[in-house]
Amino acid sequence: MADLASVAQTLTAAGRGILAADESIKTMSSRLEAQGIAASETARRDYRELLVTAPGLSEVVSGVILSDETFGQQLSDGRNFPAACRELGILPGIKVDSGTTLLPGGDGALITEGLDGLGPRLADYADRGAAFAKWRAVLDVRTATAYPVAANAHALARYAALCQAHGLVPIVEPEVLSDGEHGLLDSATVTRRALESLFAELDLADVDLTGLVLKPNFVTPGLHGHEVSAGSVAAVTYDVLRDVVPKEVAGVAFLSGGHRTSDACDFLAALNRLGPAPWPLTFSFGRALVNDALRVWAGSSDQVAQAQEALLANCRRAAGATAGRLAA
Repeated sequence: MADLASVAQTLTAAGRGILAADESIKTMSSRLEAQGIAASETARRDYRELLVTAPGLSEVVSGVILSDETFGQQLSDGRNFPAACRELGILPGIKVDSGTTLLPGGDGALITEGLDGLGPRLADYADRGAAFAKWRAVLDVRTATAYPVAANAHALARYAALCQAHGLVPIVEPEVLSDGEHGLLDSATVTRRALESLFAELDLADVDLTGLVLKPNFVTPGLHGHEVSAGSVAAVTYDVLRDVVPKEVAGVAFLSGGHRTSDACDFLAALNRLGPAPWPLTFSFGRALVNDALRVWAGSSDQVAQAQEALLANCRRAAGATAGRLAA
């Protein structure tokens, strides 16, 4: 597993993070249309090309998570996306889950699907240049009882074991949603429960933690609940991670979870100011990095450079937060 450990370390070390550009066709099309851009395969390709070719992106981003559609597309110069990413100094990754559905018997909880046929798909992605993969589980504080927590943890562990069997670093994402009115301690309780279940299942599946990246949520109140300081978020988040996440894990790359860019960066900066952690603490943000770029671009080729600078500005803020610097 030495090669997997090296890749996992590259993804999370040296002050760089991971860009999540893996929205589904439906989600990406909706975001394009919200900016007045006619949704099409070409528009989605042009937008993702804008992101990965931003000058100097590799200085602050180590990897990019792509959707299946983008992974199979070519840039306007004819290079395929995985090869272009590697040439630009960025490791290409792939989202391999197929989304969520209601969990039978789960009282409204969700389960992530996509395990059927996953092994051959992973082998194909690896052959086409992928370095890592990502699977997202979704937990709502209101429905995160023992059964859905365990079911999602088991699926994450099966996915992770399959990834490593096919030479890909797994990013495991047990996301406790920030939607709702729950308090900070409720979020901490569910996050702790989710991580405990996850690492128990990873152990049973004999997953090598040195070749794995954890992508958790920050422990925060619901977005419609009470506001708390970045320092409080950092302290509670670190307490949960310290108690549950084994030191062998290669790195922790937080999701932004719908928080504003400045807030997500402040949470990460506050965490890194607490002192040396057993693992690198970095970012794997999506909307927090790309929303400004999409708004500036608005489908115009004349705005590509300005949109790329908007992306880079957010990526630099997030990279600065890995050294404990506050967002500007």
